Amino acid sequence: MSALGTPQAGKVTISDLAFRLGISKASVSYALNGQPGVSESTRARVLALASELGWYPSSSARALSHSRTDSVGIVLFRDPEQIGAEPFYMSILAGIEGILGTHEMNLLLRMVDPRTVPDERTRDLPVYERWAGEGRVDGVILFDHVHDDPRPPLLDRFKMPYVRLGAGLDALPSAGNSNVTVSQAADAATVVEALHRHGHRRIAFVSGPLDLLHEERKSEQITAHARRLGMSVVLCPADYSADDGGTATIAVMAGLVPGSPEFPTAVVYGNDLMAVGGLQALKRLNLCVPAQVSVISWDDSILCKLSSPSLSALSRSVSDLGRSSAQLLVELIGGHEPRNIQACPGVFQLRESLGRNLF
Repeated sequence: MSALGTPQAGKVTISDLAFRLGISKASVSYALNGQPGVSESTRARVLALASELGWYPSSSARALSHSRTDSVGIVLFRDPEQIGAEPFYMSILAGIEGILGTHEMNLLLRMVDPRTVPDERTRDLPVYERWAGEGRVDGVILFDHVHDDPRPPLLDRFKMPYVRLGAGLDALPSAGNSNVTVSQAADAATVVEALHRHGHRRIAFVSGPLDLLHEERKSEQITAHARRLGMSVVLCPADYSADDGGTATIAVMAGLVPGSPEFPTAVVYGNDLMAVGGLQALKRLNLCVPAQVSVISWDDSILCKLSSPSLSALSRSVSDLGRSSAQLLVELIGGHEPRNIQACPGVFQLRESLGRNLF
């Protein structure tokens, strides 16, 4: 502290504020933390000086005082290069950050490359165990749910709050667990009915990995709605990448003649990257989109709008999914009762890649 009572260069402390105001450090702490023990006039003086001097609370001290880290965690079981190219995750994370920022909370993001994990069942469990043991996060958001998912029992054992993003409508909230639910049935009906209106009766669905519950449900619901409308479906799983979307397209289409009974006149892709890869593969097969084959993406993004031709897609507010999951987790961490939020159904965006079936 200088002779005039001005803080030296560096971080302003509670001691600096107390010295300047001529009051105790305890009084300054009460005022800054909104606790009783000081008059409103003193509280106003403390807050005004803190603002003037650019005082901010120590995140470590605040965490200790609340027994919290003010951080939440996400583990994505994906190739890091694929994450950077997939607009879905960028929008999800933007929505999550939007909520966390308003609560002055941080996001700890970890990516586990599937190529480095020999047993997918144990995939990201060591990360959660380490975070719990080290007290790194207050809660986590879970993606990519599977049958007999080992993560919820592990998190329940650690008493770590978690939100399942993209859970089915049958998912129930429980102690320490809330869910953002999605109706795959409603979204599948939207896509299949759009194809039916355009005269398509035999379609293909290039899904993501079928060990993921939401991809399994997509495939089941697309098949069920197609059967209801007298349509048939060819299923082909892929890995969400553009390259594998192209490979799956060639596997479905190669050797088939347009106009034959086996030829799918439309292909639905489980995400936008696979749809773009499929579009390129159809061009290599000399199949014209949409004159011979229509193309639909389950996820809408800037990629769909910029493709040539532009891709029809199921548009969902992906950032809203992120915001809802973050809001539920903040509530759980704050001691509120668990609850579910159901995502709004997707809206079909008609673009150049969907045409009428001419065969």
